Amino acid sequence: MKKLSCGILLFISALIWGITFVAQSDASAHIEPFTFNFVRFLIGSAVLLPFIPIFGRFEAKKAANSSAIDSAPAVHEKSSSKKLLIGGILLGIMLCIASNLQQLGITNGDSVGKAGFITSVYIMLVPVVGLFFKKKTHPLIWLCAVVSAVGLYFLSVDPARGAFNIEFSDLAYLGCAVFFAVQIILVSIYSPQVNCIALSCIQFAVAAVFSGIGMLFFETPSFAAILNAAGPLLYAGILSCGIAYTLQVIGQRGIDPAIASLIMCLESVFSVIAGFLLLNQRMTPREILGCGIMFAATVAAQLIPSTQKKNLSLIHISEPTRRS
Repeated sequence: MKKLSCGILLFISALIWGITFVAQSDASAHIEPFTFNFVRFLIGSAVLLPFIPIFGRFEAKKAANSSAIDSAPAVHEKSSSKKLLIGGILLGIMLCIASNLQQLGITNGDSVGKAGFITSVYIMLVPVVGLFFKKKTHPLIWLCAVVSAVGLYFLSVDPARGAFNIEFSDLAYLGCAVFFAVQIILVSIYSPQVNCIALSCIQFAVAAVFSGIGMLFFETPSFAAILNAAGPLLYAGILSCGIAYTLQVIGQRGIDPAIASLIMCLESVFSVIAGFLLLNQRMTPREILGCGIMFAATVAAQLIPSTQKKNLSLIHISEPTRRS
């Protein structure tokens, strides 16, 4: 029953993140990318604030019941605070770049389904990025990456319009996937060592600050435009950044990481369904084939065991912002 409950929570998270692509598409008609993410992350950070002391007390109680008393609590607390700050800043920078590239792609693209699937390429990029952190992974993951690239070709390249006609939005999604991959590696390093709710709150705040700087330098924000996009902003800020992340944290504590990531990768499928139902967006047979190939490669990657158990966290999906 515990595993079933955790699976349901992760399923809900994936559903929320998939629909978030629709919210991002709706918002792009009213406000520019940096403005959207500035307000969104500001809301997300504020939503998580009340949960930081609650989660902190829970972790403290758990540590007190399961381990010996720390011989140097003051030193440990100081070290933890430093890691929390450094981790939050690094994650926030990666999240800011990835999310703004994604929003830029959605603003210039025509399908939230395509956005969801190309963004999911970050799952395949995690092993590549992991090499720079001296992390090894199963050789078959590389095969999945090649298969995913084939799916990406069908999804993004239409021979009828030229042999290599990858659109600007596709390149933005790929860039987004690269920075999300780095963010996932950093999450696997810092989240086990600190209050993960506080870590997420800081990363949202940092992402909001840098998005705000971009907004002031490159865009012309207006309060009226932000009000026009209030619905999508509240959805992306409260549900996507706040609630979905909290459900993910709870859900992943009681379920195998491979199974958890398999459930959460349904985000890309939900983005297609949401685009069809809510925005009346339809994909060509070629694009559907590309989605199918990419989804199969993604699922296969999650079912392949890591070469070392300690590296298992590298192939599971962390904070969504995901994703979206």
